[in-house]
Amino acid sequence: MFVEVVVGVTDLRLLVPVSESVTLRNTVAYAIRHALERTDETEGAATIHFVYPLSERPTLDPKSEETTVADTLLDRVTVWTEEDIEDDAERVTIDTAVIGTEEYLFSPVDYANALVRYARTHDLDVAVFDPEFSPLGTTPLLPPLEAEVRKAGLDVEEAPVQRERRSPPLVRRGTVTQFLALFGVSYLFYLLLAGSLETYDLVTGAISASVVSVALWQVSLTSPVRPVRAGKQLGRLALYLPYLLWEIVKGSLHIAYVVLHPELPIDPKVVEFDAAVWSSLSITTFANSITLIPGTLTVDVSQRRFTVHALTPTTYEDLLEGSLERAVRFVFYGREATEIPTPRERMNDGDENT
Repeated sequence: MFVEVVVGVTDLRLLVPVSESVTLRNTVAYAIRHALERTDETEGAATIHFVYPLSERPTLDPKSEETTVADTLLDRVTVWTEEDIEDDAERVTIDTAVIGTEEYLFSPVDYANALVRYARTHDLDVAVFDPEFSPLGTTPLLPPLEAEVRKAGLDVEEAPVQRERRSPPLVRRGTVTQFLALFGVSYLFYLLLAGSLETYDLVTGAISASVVSVALWQVSLTSPVRPVRAGKQLGRLALYLPYLLWEIVKGSLHIAYVVLHPELPIDPKVVEFDAAVWSSLSITTFANSITLIPGTLTVDVSQRRFTVHALTPTTYEDLLEGSLERAVRFVFYGREATEIPTPRERMNDGDENT
């Protein structure tokens, strides 16, 4: 969201991006107070624009869930401004808007471009950011976004409001199993880099792995290590890697055929579906595996909602048949998880939109 203030010849024209956050209320209060203080100095009027940049993909539905969230938040901001302005309503005009509804905002550059265009249209020259502004949820966006907006020629400042500490402690309680797991991984990695099993390498590797384990065993491992389960997953991963390499080879041959074909038989599609994978590691593995196979590209992942670009009907059908998703589930959840319905079957149940 943005806040704009206009005051005579020496008007203060502010642009304040706003999203749901614990400091949003204080940021709004700061913007109003800043505008009123400037109007006291210049004896002018102020206009404040609160603008919500919509992060969802473009949709034909004018009242999507994200749009409803945006409108609700803007209504709340309007109520807050009325409380803060009180008897000075004639000095400050409030306006709200949702931007980015006709484009896909993904990177800091995308957000900056949308915000700067709005600023240019409304003659704004200063951007005031909520220190907790994060339209993509947990993804850190503010520092690069501020840099991009500043690069576009706008002055940038953060609202001087107090942040709440929400990050977990860096050091956690560790177990002997976690220590041994980290030692083993570090030791094997050292020997892999050394490429030797000479006594010198074995000794120095053990020393290095010990130092790493002592320093990081309460930091790097976020959950207890279950040796049996971890061993099974590593074994299934060893089976998955050759399968993935084979899929990459097949995809490469298929794309080579398409490129060399005189009629260039491509039919690009974008498919969205909820993948039947649940942990962050399994979701990341699935998303990266899709991208590694020629002909498919993971465009976006929001929780378990995947957006994938498929170049040809064959790659599209292979994705919906779910063999790759099934293989990833096998790695992380075992053989029983392979019985879950495929994306094609879930699509027939109305779980997919293309």
